[in-house]
Amino acid sequence: MAKKLYVGGLPYKTTNDELKAHFEAAGPVASATIIMDKMTNRSKGFGFVEMVNDADADSAISMFNGKDFDGRNLTVNEARPMAPRA
Repeated sequence: MAKKLYVGGLPYKTTNDELKAHFEAAGPVASATIIMDKMTNRSKGFGFVEMVNDADADSAISMFNGKDFDGRNLTVNEARPMAPRA
């Protein structure tokens, strides 16, 4: 089963493909998406990576959390479900 990871602290110029390639060092990646601001169409500096299996997701957390990625320290943890909006 795939596990979704939250990735914060991304450089604003990072692309989905670069994010996916970086996380493939931990194992197969099902998807990698950087969240974009709807008004400016610029990165918000965070995104989500869906790993193919749980063991690789846990490995990615230990490999990348707090580590440098293109000059910025990443925050990587298991994504929480989105809270309902009012």
